[in-house]
Amino acid sequence: MSIEEKVKELNERKERLKLGGGRAKIDQQHAQQSLTARERIETLLDKDSFQEVGLFAKHRCTNFGMAGKEFPAEGVVTGAGTVGGRLVHLASQDFTVAGGSAGEVHSDKIVQSMLSALKTGTPFVFMNDSGGARIQEGIDSLAGYGKIFYHNVMLSGVVPQISLICGPCAGGAAYSPALTDFIIQTASARMFITGPSVIKEATGEEITAEALGGPLSQMNYAGVAHFVAENDLVALRICKRLLSFLPSNNLEDPPQLEADDIVVPDKTLNTLVPTDPKKGYDVRQVITRLVDGGDFLEVQPLFAPNIVVGFARILGRSVGVVANQPSVLAGALDINASDKGARFVRFCNAFNIPLVTLVDVPGFLPGVQQEQGGIIRHGAKMLFAYSAATVPKITVIMRKAYGGAFLAMCGKELETDRVFAWPTAEIAVMGPQGAVNVIFRNEIAQAEDPKKRRQELIESYQSTFATPYAAAGRRDVDDIIEPAETRRHLAMTLDILHTKREFRPMKKHGLIPL
Repeated sequence: MSIEEKVKELNERKERLKLGGGRAKIDQQHAQQSLTARERIETLLDKDSFQEVGLFAKHRCTNFGMAGKEFPAEGVVTGAGTVGGRLVHLASQDFTVAGGSAGEVHSDKIVQSMLSALKTGTPFVFMNDSGGARIQEGIDSLAGYGKIFYHNVMLSGVVPQISLICGPCAGGAAYSPALTDFIIQTASARMFITGPSVIKEATGEEITAEALGGPLSQMNYAGVAHFVAENDLVALRICKRLLSFLPSNNLEDPPQLEADDIVVPDKTLNTLVPTDPKKGYDVRQVITRLVDGGDFLEVQPLFAPNIVVGFARILGRSVGVVANQPSVLAGALDINASDKGARFVRFCNAFNIPLVTLVDVPGFLPGVQQEQGGIIRHGAKMLFAYSAATVPKITVIMRKAYGGAFLAMCGKELETDRVFAWPTAEIAVMGPQGAVNVIFRNEIAQAEDPKKRRQELIESYQSTFATPYAAAGRRDVDDIIEPAETRRHLAMTLDILHTKREFRPMKKHGLIPL
């Protein structure tokens, strides 16, 4: 054969392999409003930036009629490309090829892409769309999953890992996304360890696949998913936006965009938070006034909504925002909120993203269910995460800051770099009403007018203890600022702290109360 004939043969082989399971399977994928594995990659990456690795990979299984069966690209497309000019490594499972089932070589291809991400210090994006382990390969398919899980852990804290759930993700396959940093699940995708039929067989319970493993279940109740997307296109847009806030690895600072250094006072902030500590409001309105262009990417918005976490920029610098949400449970910290907040803080610290904490917390949520569910253990995660964090930590106390929850929201004693308070801040062991009931119980009972005396004592307690001035006098607050000036103070502090270095005792790792 001449070189021209050989090149022609090569191109024909490539074209055939890139068709995956064939035109009929691709049409079926499109009929279900889903993109194919390759279309997802093309949509995510910059044009013509994808370099595929392993197109000609073949399985080695000969059991159960597998000998001689061709699975194009082994059912997963792997390689590297750029998103916004920045390199990422990725793997995209191809449901048109044997249902995207994972066998030995399929898993090895994924692991190779993960190792390349580790070596080059670039994010790893895994697009999941698989029927699960390839049964014909038996233990080899399970071993393949084990390798993926192990390397998920090796990448953890070194490069960002993002999972997109674009189709079925059941059984052992669900554990790889669970080991990554962020999960973006599409509306039609389902994720669970045991499906409805297995659950009915084992426990007698009946439930639909959507109610069990749909995105709302995994977001609202389980707290597994971080973002819910209407379809593949929206999921890929979220992935791009998320990557824009993150560094490529743990040795880099987050990308900094060009920004106008002029910050003008925002008088809206002076009245946005009610002075009455019992009135609720949406803290996201405060966040959007403080960040560049009101651009705030909220993470897990429907899980533990009494705490708000997400990414934003202040004068072009990426920041992680953690804020109490007074419109839900008065902003109290409960078990789920503590887990959500602690995990987000740990991620930001691993990837050099400064933390901005907005405080309006009445305490930890009281109740038998919370206590028996382990609020002590879960609440301690917040204390551990913030204490262990060495990135710049800035706290703004807007209103209530009571008890241990005040400390758990990055109080000064957790080596917080700056603590600002608004004049409306109330900082104390507990709220004035509760404190007076404890301290002055006998005096109130013996007063001629107990109701009047109680109110007098509450006002006295507020003016003496539950003010930012008392805390500032003790240096638990660095400065008391006008709300309208908050963005300026945040911007200045971030600029001052961007070279922060903090050294800790040498150890393998701390033991967070899991």
